[in-house]
Amino acid sequence: METRTTTTRTTSFALGSSADQSDVDQASFEELVIAYFNCRKRKRNTHSALAFEQDLVRNLYDLHRELIEGTYRPGPSICFVVTRPKAREVWAADFRDRVVHHLLYNRISPRFYASFIADSCACIPGRGTLYAALRLEAKVRSVTQNWVRPAWYLKCDLANFFVSIDKRVLRAQLAARITEPWWMWLADLVLMHDPRPGVVMQAPPALMALVPPHKSLLNQPAHRSLPIGNLSSQFFANVYLDALDQHAKHQVRARHYIRYVDDFLLLNESPQWLNAAHDDIEAFLPHELGARLNPAKTILQPISRGVDFVGQVIRPWVRTTRRRTVNEGARRLRQMDAADVYASANSYFGLLRQATGSHADRAQLANIVRSRGYAVNFGLTKAYRHLQPYSDAA
Repeated sequence: METRTTTTRTTSFALGSSADQSDVDQASFEELVIAYFNCRKRKRNTHSALAFEQDLVRNLYDLHRELIEGTYRPGPSICFVVTRPKAREVWAADFRDRVVHHLLYNRISPRFYASFIADSCACIPGRGTLYAALRLEAKVRSVTQNWVRPAWYLKCDLANFFVSIDKRVLRAQLAARITEPWWMWLADLVLMHDPRPGVVMQAPPALMALVPPHKSLLNQPAHRSLPIGNLSSQFFANVYLDALDQHAKHQVRARHYIRYVDDFLLLNESPQWLNAAHDDIEAFLPHELGARLNPAKTILQPISRGVDFVGQVIRPWVRTTRRRTVNEGARRLRQMDAADVYASANSYFGLLRQATGSHADRAQLANIVRSRGYAVNFGLTKAYRHLQPYSDAA
């Protein structure tokens, strides 16, 4: 798309304005400042954030000028590998580029969120894992009439989701709602940017080898794959799968449906109906989105056996944390340095408290935390540091 060259202007307006406000077609300096403060939350001590802050006003001014003049181009990314829960690449954009991601997100996300169904979760304000678990629990109680009637669930997962996203399809989805030329230019620039040229690899070859080749962005064609690790990718993924949500609700007519990233469930009294819904969705995905289901992760079984979703297992009248998560937490708390136990223990206690049936799990972790030299409150919800220095031997 052809970019426009204009003189710098700083117009103040409310974030998330509607697409028909054509008189405001570019980012104001105030919006960029807001995006910067959004971006630096929990990132302020990183090297790139500190470097940007050293000459903050000048850097923001230069970035705004480049954006308005159409000369802005994303910089090199950093690639590393995480191994939990499985090996995958993470592509971290430079701090300067992450500010631009927040700028774009702040402006265009409200118009997309307004059209999303209430059962689309993940990377949406107020719709995290707890929201998804509670929402699913309500649906389970509805379809089973408070666990009185039998019902079934179909759980599906998209194969190699982020690396299989077709940017051409996603661009058309964005263009349908971003009618301002300048903002569409910016969305197009962020979406179509290929982070591979000039990437700084921070993972040794042995660690990179743990990532399956078909799951690596390095092996994908230019029109496919979103880099895991950027705010823009999380938001774009939800825009991409909104078509699936709308199809499931309005064409498949699934009364009980919920999605968290690329994992989704349908509930029904009839397993035959769920099989038909599966076939419909399996045909829809490659035709409309160029995606496909992962057959190895497709599950159809009675709800009474328990529904595993977003790290929790929903059974009659109780939600528990997935056993694998509890066991992994216990293993890590036993093996990590004593000085790190305090923060990790409170993180795990916070996670376990989200489940209604978590007392036994919290007691298991509390015993480990006490053995590592920390105190735990009576409710088994918080760890405390001792006033005196501690050691594992003490």
